[in-house]
Amino acid sequence: MNTKQTVTSGKWHVAGTGSKPAHHVTCHVSRVTRSAFTLIEVMVVMALLSLIVIALMTVFNSTQAAFRASVTQTDVLESGRAAMELITDDLRAISPSLGFSNVVINGNSYNGPVNFYAGTNNYFNPPLIQALVASSDSRTNVQQDIFILSRGNLNGVPTWTGTGYAVCLSPSNTYSLYRFATNRPVAQYLSASNLFYGDFQNFRVTPNNGSYSHLLDGVVGFRVQTFDANGGLILTNRTNIRTNAAPPSIVFYSNALPASVEIELATIEDRTLQRAESRPGDLPALPPGDSRTKYLQDQGGKVHVFRQRVAIPNVDPSVYK
Repeated sequence: MNTKQTVTSGKWHVAGTGSKPAHHVTCHVSRVTRSAFTLIEVMVVMALLSLIVIALMTVFNSTQAAFRASVTQTDVLESGRAAMELITDDLRAISPSLGFSNVVINGNSYNGPVNFYAGTNNYFNPPLIQALVASSDSRTNVQQDIFILSRGNLNGVPTWTGTGYAVCLSPSNTYSLYRFATNRPVAQYLSASNLFYGDFQNFRVTPNNGSYSHLLDGVVGFRVQTFDANGGLILTNRTNIRTNAAPPSIVFYSNALPASVEIELATIEDRTLQRAESRPGDLPALPPGDSRTKYLQDQGGKVHVFRQRVAIPNVDPSVYK
């Protein structure tokens, strides 16, 4: 059979032959319109997305900065409180030696036992002076060393224990607080004296030699003040109490003990201390023109101060009459 196909106005016309009729097949032409974003529209969308991302990053960075600051302050507060608790526990254990300030044995003169000592640390001269925030005043960070004599039993043997604290200034550990503790049998006559004039003095020379306990970094100030039974600050010499103005120090002998001791611990935040340590400096002494000193002088707002007055249980009130 022969057929003939033609297309007219979108219709297929199939012509038949013979007696069979022709078939008409209709098809519709698709008229779907295809369109896309213009370049300007794409650029506007990208600009808006960039602004949203920048805003989110700003909020995220602010949150992270606040979180880091909170963690830093928490670490400083926890470390400072732990150090203060350790110092106060040692202070409450002070015991009088009941010895003499000077002892003569076989014609030889010896220094008597020291019950308590607080003196200026000579490595920090001149001291670090920091400007206070929103004030024209300044803060002088005094550094002192302390020695504490206590008595107890070690394995059933009466024992003198000497405990000391000092801040060390070194290239690796700037403003680090160290603690030393050692003991000697009471049976040895000069054992209590040797704890101060031997063991403690060696500790003061090199507190960071690895033999002592490293407590805390960033201690820019360590001040100690002693008070009598009436609450008055001890500034002058009394019976079995010696004060020295150059360098400032106070020493308790025999039955004399302070009625109370006030400890002030000033610590600087870790990140601020790390920035200071990254600067060049000639240590162990920091002259006023040193780069680290100049930087720390402007960081008074980063210092946290802990202060506590400790009552001494073993004080003899008759010393202050």
